[in-house]
Amino acid sequence: MSAVSRRLSSLRFTLVGMVLLAIGAALSYNNPASTPVWVLVVPMALLAINLLAAIITNPRIHRRGSLLVFHLALLGVVVLVAIGMLTRFEAHVEMLQGTAFSADDLLDKRAGPLHSSHLDKVRFIQGPYTVDYAAGMMRGPTRSHIQVPDGHGGWEWRVISDDKPLVMDGYRFYTSFNKGYAPILTWIPDNGRPETGSVNMPAYPLFEFKQDNSWTPPGGSEIKFWLRLDTGMKEDAAWVLDGSKTKGVLVVNTTDGERVELKPGDTAQVPGGKLRYEHLTTWMGYKIFYFPTLQLMFVTAIIGVLVLLPTSGRSSVIGRRSPRRRACRRPWRRERH
Repeated sequence: MSAVSRRLSSLRFTLVGMVLLAIGAALSYNNPASTPVWVLVVPMALLAINLLAAIITNPRIHRRGSLLVFHLALLGVVVLVAIGMLTRFEAHVEMLQGTAFSADDLLDKRAGPLHSSHLDKVRFIQGPYTVDYAAGMMRGPTRSHIQVPDGHGGWEWRVISDDKPLVMDGYRFYTSFNKGYAPILTWIPDNGRPETGSVNMPAYPLFEFKQDNSWTPPGGSEIKFWLRLDTGMKEDAAWVLDGSKTKGVLVVNTTDGERVELKPGDTAQVPGGKLRYEHLTTWMGYKIFYFPTLQLMFVTAIIGVLVLLPTSGRSSVIGRRSPRRRACRRPWRRERH
């Protein structure tokens, strides 16, 4: 057993784990969806075994309290990272102003094999937002206003941003550059009941030059349209993106080649029915991040660093050599007899 422990604690075993971890990190670079999480978890498990074996077999570690705590903290960080990778969750969602969050609307979902989703417990309603831009189209602070349950059967307003997320049930919602406008449309078929919905236009101002989309109404043919916006955008000066101050004209292109410009409240006759442009609203894109061991990792790492501080302080003092006292030498005299 001791021979096995010594092999597991050897530097060669450490080198193997580090090489495998480097390969896994290279394969996972830029977070590709095709790379399984095991390319990182397996090397971290090997390094955890290596570190645990070193703690058990090396008396210089387990006989010194501070050094033992440091290595246990290091072991804890490795284990917590592996658990976090297995249970993590990432996704995106685009939320229309005035609508409630729904887990059915998630995009680009990525979950660890041990993740147990409880996004159905997350509740909030998207409100308006503003984004500051500096000269040169440099994006500044984003302020997204949302409503969350106040715990008393009502709702309260909060403001979240890129660095101030909404945290609910362990899930973190961060605002992103992915945001834009959406016309609210009502389809009035020749035979049937009217239906109202929305169509998200491409992200703004990233695709300011291409605010177009298409929609096929129930029982009708495809309708192509683009949105002509007046947002006050300035490329050479500071400005604020604010949906409440934006005007938009919806240009509709029907299948028979007709081109109609609609303002809010206008209606266009299209094959199969009528299309009414109700009003213009906005949508906000969020990055959703879930890593349950993140805070515990931070606390464990801080403990590992703090226990070494007194040790390093003492060693620096003990390691100093006190100046030697030089013997007082008298000048040599030759005695006379």
